[in-house]
Amino acid sequence: MSVFPQLSMSPEVREHLRNVYTNNELVCESGADEADLVFEALRSCLSHPPLFTCLRASTHLHSLQDIQHRLEQHLAQERSPSVYTHPQLPDVLLLPVHGPRPVDPLASEVVVGAQCGNAVLRGAHVFTPGILSTPKYMKVGEVVSVFSDVEGKCTRGAKEFKGEKVFLGNGISEVDRSEIFSSDGPGKGVAIRMTEPLYQSPSFDGVLTDQLFLQNLPSVVVGHVLGPRPGERILDMCAAPGGKTTHIASLMENQGTVVALEKIRSKMEKIIQNAKMLKLDCIKAYCCNSVRAVSSDPAQCSADLCVFVDGPPYAEESFDRILLDAPCSGLGQRPNMSYSWSLKEVCSYQPLQRKLFTTAVRLLKRGGVLVYSTCTVTLAENEEQVAWALKTFPCLTLEPQVPVLGSEGMPGAGLSCDQRRLLQRFRPELAWRGAGVPHSPESLLQNANTDTIGFFISKFIKR
Repeated sequence: MSVFPQLSMSPEVREHLRNVYTNNELVCESGADEADLVFEALRSCLSHPPLFTCLRASTHLHSLQDIQHRLEQHLAQERSPSVYTHPQLPDVLLLPVHGPRPVDPLASEVVVGAQCGNAVLRGAHVFTPGILSTPKYMKVGEVVSVFSDVEGKCTRGAKEFKGEKVFLGNGISEVDRSEIFSSDGPGKGVAIRMTEPLYQSPSFDGVLTDQLFLQNLPSVVVGHVLGPRPGERILDMCAAPGGKTTHIASLMENQGTVVALEKIRSKMEKIIQNAKMLKLDCIKAYCCNSVRAVSSDPAQCSADLCVFVDGPPYAEESFDRILLDAPCSGLGQRPNMSYSWSLKEVCSYQPLQRKLFTTAVRLLKRGGVLVYSTCTVTLAENEEQVAWALKTFPCLTLEPQVPVLGSEGMPGAGLSCDQRRLLQRFRPELAWRGAGVPHSPESLLQNANTDTIGFFISKFIKR
């Protein structure tokens, strides 16, 4: 059910995205009216949270059934929803997100930033740094309504805000206003504990931290598509915060080497923290721009003739499998009510993605697997990149993916029908386009693979 406005974006970005979803090739297949309806459904679904909270279980440490039982015991104390196993993914637990619920806003209003608001819609409480405005005399224990500043126009420290905002639910203040806006800067703990969220999903802050990892469903699928095996050398090129890295290591049963590269040091350190938390010691993380991860030194011997070098840069053909979950425009992320980037920023990622892809091909062994993925919905960053890669690198061939939970690739990039069938696109707009409200657990689970974030996966083998 749509309760929030459609995703807001600049006119030029909206027109660019509309052109993607109404391109000539696609219109020939589905018709202009249907293409327009699907585009409008996309803008609606992106401003709402997915139907499920997806949790990846640490099955390298415990059985899925044991972890499910422990989670159910924890949630029973909070009267939270049932925990379901995913019918096709052996390391995924699903919790339905209940909403929108009938919650009435109160007179006392707290305004949070858009990013904080998005987290609240996915089950988080309100942490102090996310708060922009509170009532003048807000005290501990006060019941307040929480609103998201979707346009980013609320001044931090304001006592009220009359701009565009969206109601997220009600909660109880755990700090005074003076603590939130103190001269020492904002604290780090929970400031508003959500008691009546519009969309109800459990908070997982500090819950079974070595056994569960919050991860969007398509991001879990990527690890299975890559198909890592114990003893292999695998590269995750743009690895932060480490969800996919740790999943790869778990699928390898912590045997082999997973190299995780991240160019921002603080994010690289987060990968190390997550690896330690999940008891995975086969992960080696380095602060490195992956564009420069391949050695240009002709004196460096090839990887199959010398000892594997721990740190970058690496010799060509050093890795059995490579994941390039590329930096992208992020237009598939949910929930997101306002997209502030310009068209120039949206279009800036394709050249970088191609540089990274070129490095990946050089680092991949013959017979090795390369998976390219993004969390965006444009053609330029997805299907067009596949078409470019197949033309630029004759050594690459598209390969079938296992498992296949999403739709085939979109028309509009000149790929054949057979090639598009080998791609995997998660398209929540299709679920919203024909949506009825599921009532039974069985009908609800049928939507687990469709009402997700927008995501794209392609798989290549280097012949």
